[in-house]
Amino acid sequence: MKIANLKNRLVLVKDGRALDVESATFGAFAADPQDIYENWDAFTEWGKSADFTAAVDYTDDQLDAVVPRPRQIFAIGLNYREHAAEAGFELPTHPMVFTKFQSSIAAPQADIELPSNSVDYEVELVVVIGKQARRVSVEDAWDYVAGLTAGQDISERAVQSRGPAPQFNLAKSFPNFSPIGPVVVTPDEFADRDSIRVRTLLSDGGSTGDSTETKQDGNTSDLIFSVAELIARLSQTLTLFAGDLIFTGTPAGVAIGKQPPVFLRKGQTLVTVIDGVGELRNRLV
Repeated sequence: MKIANLKNRLVLVKDGRALDVESATFGAFAADPQDIYENWDAFTEWGKSADFTAAVDYTDDQLDAVVPRPRQIFAIGLNYREHAAEAGFELPTHPMVFTKFQSSIAAPQADIELPSNSVDYEVELVVVIGKQARRVSVEDAWDYVAGLTAGQDISERAVQSRGPAPQFNLAKSFPNFSPIGPVVVTPDEFADRDSIRVRTLLSDGGSTGDSTETKQDGNTSDLIFSVAELIARLSQTLTLFAGDLIFTGTPAGVAIGKQPPVFLRKGQTLVTVIDGVGELRNRLV
């Protein structure tokens, strides 16, 4: 099952068409895309047999952030083996956790304003929590996942390195620094939910430019801490709530890892692709 946020209304999507959930259920489920995670099990049960007769065509540029107001946003640093190697770090024995602020959430085709010439890209598989989780086991962790989506953890590297300790939260929370979408996909839709290809591409010619270069090409099978282990470990310390997001980390190929670094530039289009989910296309301004 795949859901999206079409003009601030929750929709179920299939074969390029969108079904308005509130209308199709005669108000049983609200139109607010954030609210659905509080009633996720009942919603997915209805979705299995939803009638798409009233579905309408839509285009990706009409979609808003699929999880618009998460209560908590967690992000994991150094969670791919190859990325840890390019950064010159030993493999961590515990997840490196930081947060991103809700105001950084953006639509899948939102423009991203570059505040400096030291802004980096980080493709990430994003987990959407489907029900409250506290002290969850690794074996049960996937039962708490509503779905998966694509995300970019955009990072302003100068701010990140400013001060006696890293400023991860601020550096990664400028407006529109957390585009997500285009849809949330339930885990059963993936052939292997622990092996998903993730990529970052940069276009220099606008949204459909001629010059496109692959910057990152990884697979979640390279994660040091899997989705299930992240949920289990986080939930030992704190409570995860329905609708929370976990940015699970980025593979090798980030700009800061190159010599010299090649950061994002105005006029480029940042393309994020996650197999089974779709793509984000964010123009850099």
